[in-house]
Amino acid sequence: MQDTGFSKASRAILVTAALVIVVAGMKQAASLLVPFLLSIFIAVLCFPLMLKLQSKGLGKNVSLLVIVGLIFFVGMAIMILIGSSVDDFSKNMPSYQARISQQWQALIVWIQAQGVVLPSDYLSANVDPKAAMKMVASILSGFGNVLANSFLILLTVIFILLEASVFSKKLAGISDSQAGSDFSVVFAEKLRKYMSIKTWMSLITGVLVALWLWLLGVDYPALWGVLAFMLNYVPNIGSIIAAIPAVLLAVIQLGTGSAVLVVVGYAVVNVVIGNIVEPKFMGKGLGLSTLVVFLSLVFWGWVLGTVGMLLSVPLTVAVKLALDSKKETQWMGRVLGNAN
Repeated sequence: MQDTGFSKASRAILVTAALVIVVAGMKQAASLLVPFLLSIFIAVLCFPLMLKLQSKGLGKNVSLLVIVGLIFFVGMAIMILIGSSVDDFSKNMPSYQARISQQWQALIVWIQAQGVVLPSDYLSANVDPKAAMKMVASILSGFGNVLANSFLILLTVIFILLEASVFSKKLAGISDSQAGSDFSVVFAEKLRKYMSIKTWMSLITGVLVALWLWLLGVDYPALWGVLAFMLNYVPNIGSIIAAIPAVLLAVIQLGTGSAVLVVVGYAVVNVVIGNIVEPKFMGKGLGLSTLVVFLSLVFWGWVLGTVGMLLSVPLTVAVKLALDSKKETQWMGRVLGNAN
């Protein structure tokens, strides 16, 4: 191989410049990338079920039709379940924000009455409790924009599933060595395992949260359950973000005591599912450090918007699994992982 004449520093600069260009291109193409990434996400979850149906004697086309019907049914159920809640919540948003501001001012006055000196003008100008509701509205708005592309997503999922069964064979045919084929198989299997387990854990989390909020009488329990389901893909940080709007709504609607019970419910569900149940199924080596989770949330949210935040950890885990699957890059995978 001929020497290119570039020093290590020059090559590092070129690689960095190339990464910046790629990220800038991804940001500009976010409206196209988001539906495509969601399609891959859904296809990865559905492919094992499709293979299971085929093993039961159903043909490839019949299995695909069953999967497409299931996706359509689940999507319609979610839209019916939370559609009216989203509309109602959006209409009531101004009144919620006004009541939150009033209670925040009342809290400041009460603290000052206890003899604690607070810079009330500074707090009023710089601490905005309404921002949490605005954040939820932004997440729901981004989710609604994705639903507008539901036909494109469904069509892309169909084509991905049609190609998935023969993709490994194609990759093996163009690979120069068996190692390349083995890498693709190991990576795909680990990714499917992670996404399947994480989805089941997120589903259980969302159902338990919705049931608890329904029992306490908090408005829109199904909406907050779906939000908990989506944000459970973001460990540690996601559960906190998901709990904030429900807690604030409980304060407005039911009072401080019920809000404390909401916090307790979220804490118990996330501790049991996230720290006890999930690790038993997930195994070691698939976790990310808290710093990496936070940085991935910021990075993918900036590049791809609201949906990028929801997909931030699955995307980063996919990168980690790819790094872990090859000996020469395993050290980079360990850097992204947690200390356990």
